[in-house]
Amino acid sequence: MNFYSLNQKAPKVSFKEAVINGIAPDRGLYFPEQIRPLPAVFFDTIENLSKFDIAFTAIRQFVHEDIDDKTLKEIVKDVLDFDFPLVSITENSASLELFHGPTLAFKDVGARFMAQCLGHFSQENTQEITVLVATSGDTGGAVANGFLGVDGVKVVILYPSGKVSDIQEKQLTTLGKNITALEVDGTFDDCQTMVKTAFLDAEITSTKQLTSANSINVARWLPQLFYFLFAYKDTKSKKKDLVFSIPSGNFGNICAGMIAQQLGMPVKHFIAATNVNDVVPRFMQTGRYEPKPSKATISNAMDVGDPSNFVRIRHIYDNDTTKLSANLSSYTFSDAQTREAMLELYTQYGYVADPHGAVGYLGLKKYQEQHPDTFGIFLETAHPVKFLETVEATINEKIAIPEKILKQMNRKKKSIKIATYNEMKQFLLQ
Repeated sequence: MNFYSLNQKAPKVSFKEAVINGIAPDRGLYFPEQIRPLPAVFFDTIENLSKFDIAFTAIRQFVHEDIDDKTLKEIVKDVLDFDFPLVSITENSASLELFHGPTLAFKDVGARFMAQCLGHFSQENTQEITVLVATSGDTGGAVANGFLGVDGVKVVILYPSGKVSDIQEKQLTTLGKNITALEVDGTFDDCQTMVKTAFLDAEITSTKQLTSANSINVARWLPQLFYFLFAYKDTKSKKKDLVFSIPSGNFGNICAGMIAQQLGMPVKHFIAATNVNDVVPRFMQTGRYEPKPSKATISNAMDVGDPSNFVRIRHIYDNDTTKLSANLSSYTFSDAQTREAMLELYTQYGYVADPHGAVGYLGLKKYQEQHPDTFGIFLETAHPVKFLETVEATINEKIAIPEKILKQMNRKKKSIKIATYNEMKQFLLQ
């Protein structure tokens, strides 16, 4: 299968080339040339399949020309070595917990899958690959952990100084080896702009093989469809229309869920729940896409003012706002509302949510006011401990800190402070 640029001004490429390139030469995001729906029997009998069988079957069409089945099975097995529990909240709602991986965040799936793919491709590639990635929180830690020690791959992570939690910062600044953290005096949008600019800088690309591990990269983005399929398997017996509410920042996660829908997964609707960074909710109301500088919130991984993957979402629905609106609703919530939701989840249901999961819960609750007969799943994308101060202050309770986090917090932070694109460029060229 080939992948093409959504800007339509670059050659089509293989999966391997799309992964290594990260972004197309015309600055467009890569998209699969076709999405073949899975056989109806796959969904009819999905309750009899293991998560390994589900994931392998779903991803194979996108990668099999570049990754043989034996290697792909090994990759999927390594990626999915933790659980994705669905925790009941009410009769018609549940939380899909995606934080049981090594860095306690949903991005462990995509980051590990991409790292395994690049590790496989680097065996055939004599030139070292530099993974350049911007993070607003959890991406950095997941990428750092996933790529740690991968031969032939160097990782450079840009993150906004003072705008990630202490645990998130430690996860991306303490590993060493082939991982370097650049601490940027600015916002996530500044970090993301630097990354995108580097891919178009001939002085860099003439000497370095760059790729990105943000969700703009197809190998980071596509495997996130796995856990939507797992959730469908676990809720199929309820025989109710299924809706997903996804806390959304760069919109890669919800976009992957929509690819699962394109594969044939029965789902009634998606809800993009955002914090006050409301570019998409405003678009859904006005039809005008107007990026703006991001604002800092307690759900910092969603502090994105120009979500990269929304162009993919619009493309899935043929850039037709009527089709898009039939499949997507989007709501925005303040920090105060987020704290209220965290407290409500804890006091009424005994559930400890992080700020991002709480935003997802709010989105689902708002949608179900008008659609009470649906079964709704909100995605809990990070362990509450990653936002320890906010969570404990909100629910007025202490939460246990996992041992692996305690060990990491005691390690020494190592980062390089930069403020401009030129500083990043000089680092890459050295």
